[in-house]
Amino acid sequence: MAFSISTPTAYFSCFSLRNEISLSSSPFKPLKLPPYWPWEKVKIGPLSVSPMGFGTWAWGNQLLWGYQESMDSELQQTFNLAVENGINLFDTADSYGTGRLNGQSEKLLGKFIREFQGQKQVQDDIVIATKFAAYPWRLTPRQFVNACKASLDRIQIEQIGIGQLHWSTANYAPLQELALWGGLVAMYEKGLVQAVGVSNYGPKQLVKIYDYLKARGVPLCSAQVQFSLLSTGQDQLEIKNICDSLGIRLIAYSPLGLGMLTGKYSSSELPRGPRALLFRQILPGLEPLLRSLREIAQRRLKTVPQVAINWCICKGTIPIPGAKTVKQAEENLGALGWRLSSDELLQLENAARESPQRMIQNIFQTRWICHSVQYFVLETGMTCLISKFSSTHLN
Repeated sequence: MAFSISTPTAYFSCFSLRNEISLSSSPFKPLKLPPYWPWEKVKIGPLSVSPMGFGTWAWGNQLLWGYQESMDSELQQTFNLAVENGINLFDTADSYGTGRLNGQSEKLLGKFIREFQGQKQVQDDIVIATKFAAYPWRLTPRQFVNACKASLDRIQIEQIGIGQLHWSTANYAPLQELALWGGLVAMYEKGLVQAVGVSNYGPKQLVKIYDYLKARGVPLCSAQVQFSLLSTGQDQLEIKNICDSLGIRLIAYSPLGLGMLTGKYSSSELPRGPRALLFRQILPGLEPLLRSLREIAQRRLKTVPQVAINWCICKGTIPIPGAKTVKQAEENLGALGWRLSSDELLQLENAARESPQRMIQNIFQTRWICHSVQYFVLETGMTCLISKFSSTHLN
């Protein structure tokens, strides 16, 4: 017999020994505490979500993450574990997947939601945040609305939680940008999405789209940006300040720097695929930061990834680390239910400044025209452009 406590969204798991209350003199099993309490949920516009979400970039991506359809069974177990432990925010995109598997991430999410065996209320509370690609053939608001409808068909739900513009075209097609903004307004007004967000927007474009949407009665609820201890440059901090001042929730993607902040890799042990080139350039300069992460993890009885993700939470963002195995999901969940101290935050940030290398920024973040084509390769799965270009500031 086991004790049970009913909460609206949080369930019990064995992912962390620190989440157990030991009853050594009792014949009952240890009480498993939820990874976070219901009052720790955060708001994204009208939605109430877990303080951490899960990213699903790897669910269908063969080039970068080595996806195979044989992985689907464990991906479903990964999804179930996350939901059973109170995670209700899942980020995806209509471009996630490689080749014939384009859109596979959305399809899998829909399948996993339908086949979830838990409480119906928990199932109904799941929030899907999907991103619609600014493909060059999407030139009108209607085409962007059709993209949203296609995502709804793949996921097989009636309404998307957060509909996000995947990137801005202001760097290379400013007229298309206005059409895409109009598409966001239309999908919101038609009730296809509950909330509207953007991804990879620099500071100036973020303010512009906020004003555009506000004038049309559409609140901009979220901004997704690369944000981690490897990505705390001037742009990130400025975006964070803008979000805080305008009431926009910042969603932090790549909180583990594509795996560089897991402590798993070194200059002599690199991941397979395109990431190896990037890791080879950056990892040698990360020792001060990785050393501090290890010190704090050991002191806190946590792991390096858990400390790195918790830093994002403490900075007021919603991190969306990826997970394609049950083990990775358990690891991510261990970042919840505790907080780094102010001294530990300072230690990590000082160590990050001491590290000479930083994560390259996404080419589509609008302050830079061509900061690095390498990230574009990683994000889209293309293999033909692996060269770096000099940065050009967009006024």
